[in-house]
Amino acid sequence: MPIALHRFLTSPQNLLSSRLPAVFSLYLKHPSLCHRSFSIPPEPPPTPASPLVRPRSRTPLETQFETWIQKLKPGFTSADVDSALRAQRDADLALDIFRWTALQRGYKHNDTTYLTIIKLLISAKRYRHAETLIEEVIAGACPISIPLYNTIIRFCCGPKQMKAVGVIPDTMVLNMIIKAYSKCLAVDEAIRVFREMGLYGCEPNAYTYGYICKGLCEKGRVAQGFGLFKEMRDKGLVPKASAYMILICSLAMEQRVEDAMDVVSDMLGNSMAPDLLTYKTVLEELCRRGRSNDAFELLEEWKKRDLSMGQKNYRILVNALRFDNGE
Repeated sequence: MPIALHRFLTSPQNLLSSRLPAVFSLYLKHPSLCHRSFSIPPEPPPTPASPLVRPRSRTPLETQFETWIQKLKPGFTSADVDSALRAQRDADLALDIFRWTALQRGYKHNDTTYLTIIKLLISAKRYRHAETLIEEVIAGACPISIPLYNTIIRFCCGPKQMKAVGVIPDTMVLNMIIKAYSKCLAVDEAIRVFREMGLYGCEPNAYTYGYICKGLCEKGRVAQGFGLFKEMRDKGLVPKASAYMILICSLAMEQRVEDAMDVVSDMLGNSMAPDLLTYKTVLEELCRRGRSNDAFELLEEWKKRDLSMGQKNYRILVNALRFDNGE
């Protein structure tokens, strides 16, 4: 059919052939090519209209955070930050404020702000965050004050905290806690742990009593320390020499010289000897009470029982007694 149509249109008799556009001639020669060239591609499907992107609304916590940030004026101090932290009921918000302020130029947290945020986190049971901040303090982020030190010990070494994470403390661990409390003069906390030892199946030993006795004497609670000493001796426990000497000096300075002399005698009976300062403290107290002769006699007795005293220390003590008597 295309060949016949070509002959018809190109014959000399057909006047239309000269008037046909070239495209028709191309079609007659290569119909498939023209079909490909002039086929109209289908229209792509319409793109669905994208929904309107609405800005995300702020959470109440973010709103409160922005409010507190605006309240902290440029040049704020650690006291301002501490007040802001104490005003928070939400520990997470307080931590956000704490972290934001730490990034501000010219500002550095001190022991007060660290203490406040750590207490807030512990109260809210955000233990992991509290541990992170405690590690910062230990690494030197701020000077450690006694309240901050106590809080760290209470959190890290508290028997209840250890039990909560599945660690049952033994006597040695509890003694370490008691020793730490006693050293920072938190003796009430030390006594509390001491009284709770039975709950963990632990028995106090000589170290336990010695740590608390020393802490009580250094705190000025000498009568209580002496009572604890007698309790441990009734149980057949013997303290270390350092505990003996602190108790002896404390009793002497409290004018309880008879009790001090008894403790010295007990110490010598357990093959331990006081140092020169401890001897001198008791002897001077006797002299102040007008008992110089008793002091000389006591020194002679101690010399016989204490083979480690030596002639040099003996002469020092004799000269001290003579000086006190105005000789």
